[in-house]
Amino acid sequence: MANDKDISNKAYEAIEIARKTGKIKKGSNEATKIIERGLAKLVVVASDVNPPEVIMHIEPLCQEKNAPFVKVPSKEELGAAAGLSVPTSCVVIIKEGDSKDIIKELSAK
Repeated sequence: MANDKDISNKAYEAIEIARKTGKIKKGSNEATKIIERGLAKLVVVASDVNPPEVIMHIEPLCQEKNAPFVKVPSKEELGAAAGLSVPTSCVVIIKEGDSKDIIKELSAK
């Protein structure tokens, strides 16, 4: 079993690759819509979001819709991986692009 740091780094990497070669959506509202429609290939949520209520509903929603879910430690790093100059609570990959293998690996964990 990989440790949390490996999983986080892979999640950031998947977002960076999907940003360039696929399609991502940023923010918890966008993420919620995508997950509900069953379009999420990978959902990545920052665990340092305040207040936590902003993202509390996302993990159970992912379980309900069978969407791969990864929690990462930092909204700053998550924002940076998504190409933002600001932190973000959540990023969803809609089209994997070249990140398909990484997502497959993360989904298995």
